[in-house]
Amino acid sequence: MKKLLFIIICLFSINANAIEKETTFDKKLFDKAQSEGKVVIVSSWIKYCSSCAGQMKILKTAKKEGGLSDIKFDNIEYFSFDVTNREIAELLKVQFQTTLLIFKDNKEIYRSVGETTKDLLYEAIKSSIKT
Repeated sequence: MKKLLFIIICLFSINANAIEKETTFDKKLFDKAQSEGKVVIVSSWIKYCSSCAGQMKILKTAKKEGGLSDIKFDNIEYFSFDVTNREIAELLKVQFQTTLLIFKDNKEIYRSVGETTKDLLYEAIKSSIKT
C-alpha cells in the first residue's frame, strides 16, 4: 500500500511539473525586446524535468510578483522553450535543458546549465542589469 501511494504521489508531481511548461520564445519578440534595449532572459526545459520546472517557477515568480524588490521588471523580458525544438535550440546554441541565458545590448552576457537555486538565479539577473 505504501508503494502504491508513493507511486501515485510521484506521478502527480511529474504531471504538475509538465503542466507548468510552455514555449513562450518567439524570435520576433526576442529581437524586438533586444532592439528596445531590454534585458532578455531565456530558459530551456524538457517534458518531465522537475529541475526545469523549478527554475521556470522561480523566474516566473520573480517577474510576476516582483520577487526582486530592488529590481523593476518593466525592462526585462522572459521567454522559455522546449529544448527538443531544434530550431530554437540551434539559434541559441543550447544543448541541455535547464539552460539559462541572459542577453543585454544584443549580446549574451550570462549562461548557466542546471542552476535552480533561487538566490543564484536572482543574483544573475541583478548582475545583468547592473553591467
